Amino acid sequence: MDYNILKPWESLDTWQKNYIETEGNCFLLCGRQVGKTTAMSIKFGTRAATRENRTILMIAFTERQAYNLFFKTLMFLETKYPNMIKRGINKPTKHEIQLRNGSRILCYAAGLSGEGIRTYTITDLVIDEAAPMSREVFISVSPMLSVTGGTMDISSTPRGKEGYFYECSKRDDFTKFYVSAEDCPRHKKEFLEQEKQAMSKLEYAQEYLAVFLDELKRVFSDEWISKVCVLKRRANIRKGADYFLGVDIARMGEDECSFEIVDRISRDRVEQVESIVKKKRLTTDTERDILDLEKLYSFRSIYLDAGSGTLGVSILDHLLEESQTKNKVVAINNRERVLDRDGDQKKKLLKEDLYNNLVRLGEKKEIKLLDDDELKLSLASVQYEYIIKANRASTLRIFGNYTHIAEGLIRAAWCVKDKRLNIYCRY
Repeated sequence: MDYNILKPWESLDTWQKNYIETEGNCFLLCGRQVGKTTAMSIKFGTRAATRENRTILMIAFTERQAYNLFFKTLMFLETKYPNMIKRGINKPTKHEIQLRNGSRILCYAAGLSGEGIRTYTITDLVIDEAAPMSREVFISVSPMLSVTGGTMDISSTPRGKEGYFYECSKRDDFTKFYVSAEDCPRHKKEFLEQEKQAMSKLEYAQEYLAVFLDELKRVFSDEWISKVCVLKRRANIRKGADYFLGVDIARMGEDECSFEIVDRISRDRVEQVESIVKKKRLTTDTERDILDLEKLYSFRSIYLDAGSGTLGVSILDHLLEESQTKNKVVAINNRERVLDRDGDQKKKLLKEDLYNNLVRLGEKKEIKLLDDDELKLSLASVQYEYIIKANRASTLRIFGNYTHIAEGLIRAAWCVKDKRLNIYCRY
């Protein structure tokens, strides 16, 4: 294939070219931002356009992830094979691209169980960001390939030595591609060095070197998530309810804020009613979002992430000046500083206290969360490790690359513990 005509995919790495030309089952274990999604979009866009009557199913944990691969594939087809794409009433949709040779490409979220995608018979199964997916997904989708003798391409960054994705790395029926971010020419060495300094050795090894590790564990198991994330969104706001808002504000250089709302029905019963993620927000936008939500829900408390590296300090200060929020806002963050209007520091709150509280509520069936794929992905992404210090004492570190929803939620769920103490949180 002449890759030089594939703008904007003209600078492919050697491993990408080798992968694109490989037949049969493929396993891709990759560091972050090494180009695996681009390579997959070229491979299966080409396969659909040059082979008749292919049915290619692209899945990921969430619709957002699956659509990322699907959209890149569509852009590749528009560039290289525009005349193959059907138009008019059969034009591309959010879930399907139909081609003139009888091939089609489908795109769906697998979620936690894969129940919604059981009905298809396919020739090619393409799974992106597979590590967080539960075994039930693969039990649902693998039989789709049986009749056609189809193939599976499965890719992800690692998430510990557990689950179906890890087991695929041990199978002999996959051609395997291992790609470290340090081998990717598009990653600047200065950036990787900064990331290495900011992360633990284990976290960096997982996220950028693409190494399976025993030492990193998930905070929320698949079983916990499946039992707790069961609620549908309410049609109406329940008047007179005890609503609480947990807010995770984007760190410097990041762009997603999370607003998590729960209803404390009783001391041993909490229900999540809404999860809102907004991108590219100025601090004034976030303040306005909180004030608008306050008008709708009349919160009992607003728990704000206003710690180091966030934009929340200025938001906290402004909310403490607003008449509708000044008696409600409480900062739960990772700095030893005065958090609310009273100016006292009476209790130290560790980050693991917040997560342990949510885990406990779920185990005791005292909280129910929304059946929402983005929420489930955020919970599944939260990991922990024990770091041994020079004095041999250990400390627990909790982290993840998609935790903003979980971070808002652990703050909202703190309503069961809130006795109007002045609290602060540190890592």
